[in-house]
Amino acid sequence: MSLHQVQGEPSPRRKQGKKHRYIPIKNKFWISHGFAFLWLCLSVWLSIPWVLDLGGITGIFLAVLIVAGISYIPGFMNAFMTSSLLLDRQPPRKVQFPLEPVTILIAARNEEDGIGEAIRYIAAQDYGGKLSVLVIDNNSSDRTAEAALQAGKEHQVEVSVLREPTPGKSHALNAALPHVETELFLTLDADTLLHRSAVRLIVSRLLSAPADVCAVAGAVLVRNSRKNLLTKVQEWDYFLGIASIKRLQGLFQGTLVAQGAFSLYRTEAVRKIGGWPDAIGEDIVLTWRFLGENWRVYFEPLAVAFTCVPEKFSHFVRQRSRWARGMIEALRIIKPWQQPIPYVQYMTGCNLIMPYLDITFTLAWIPGLILAFFGHYWIVGPFTLFVLPLTILQNCILYRYQRRVFQTLDLCVRKNRLGFWLYVLCYQMVLSPVSVYGYLQELLHLRRKWK
Repeated sequence: MSLHQVQGEPSPRRKQGKKHRYIPIKNKFWISHGFAFLWLCLSVWLSIPWVLDLGGITGIFLAVLIVAGISYIPGFMNAFMTSSLLLDRQPPRKVQFPLEPVTILIAARNEEDGIGEAIRYIAAQDYGGKLSVLVIDNNSSDRTAEAALQAGKEHQVEVSVLREPTPGKSHALNAALPHVETELFLTLDADTLLHRSAVRLIVSRLLSAPADVCAVAGAVLVRNSRKNLLTKVQEWDYFLGIASIKRLQGLFQGTLVAQGAFSLYRTEAVRKIGGWPDAIGEDIVLTWRFLGENWRVYFEPLAVAFTCVPEKFSHFVRQRSRWARGMIEALRIIKPWQQPIPYVQYMTGCNLIMPYLDITFTLAWIPGLILAFFGHYWIVGPFTLFVLPLTILQNCILYRYQRRVFQTLDLCVRKNRLGFWLYVLCYQMVLSPVSVYGYLQELLHLRRKWK
């Protein structure tokens, strides 16, 4: 996505959208499931010859498990997501120009080279209220603290530094929490740059929301997508995949992760649940604890920040396996059926089947694809391509929506066709094995790493 226009003002010329008939969330939920169920029935009917052929080799029971994991369930979930996105209508913000003071927490470890730029983008915000920055130097061995203070002076931003020697993001943020004197605070990664209107829009969303909304997740996109092929593919994952999941969860009033890279919180809500847990997925568990208190978490797609994604495959594996571990960790700490909000029960419950899908994809789809190259279409064949049109349709729907978001913010979508097709056709073949690796790490209780 175009970072050179991050500082641009939102376009004043917005088309007046047509008024849409209001559809209650409950109706949207069941309409989307109705469409997904019809898609599932069609998939099952068309796949009967495939299941029978595969069953002749593996047995019918195992054949059904394999086909369900690589076709039925992913197809159902994609159909549910696609229809839900078509029904999604973001409510208007009642508060357009908030003035509440906001503290920005930046947990930083060895970020001397980049933290100054993050502070420069904070200084350029079009926010009318007071912004203060608290940098938590988490046992850095470089001049992170000095660079942050120097940037604050250069860009006239109130910056203070707190030192926390215990490594770990949760320790850093918990150390800062007693020093937050504002009712609202943001968490921001040190390598993340805010769009000029990001703070105003995310605070507007929270102040326009009902009183039981305790946090708002911002939209995090990729700033270093030009580095190599790996970052080009990740650009589409953030722009389409992660954004679509957050929009779906936000539609049903239960955004499941207010990510630490860029999210807004009510200070008292965080204090009430005891701050961030000592967990590898501290932001996941924190959010689920919010939801467990019968509070809600929103998502604001117009509040955009750009972050650096892993440029080396080893770093990508470390990050995504950590995310997979964080999900398992959260499921172990807070069970879906313990959530008081029905939609949140459903959304968190969907995570229970993710290990099954990733394992099936890793152990069945990938070997099946190799066999298909040698003319053996037992697992991967013509019927498996039936999921592809819906996947492309889903990404096209979200792309149109995301492009409108960018136009509103005077941003442009970079041309990245190779990255797009690699994302659609090949990305899952990398992501699923990495996730399985993360599940194994958590199962074996291997040592956790923040970075």
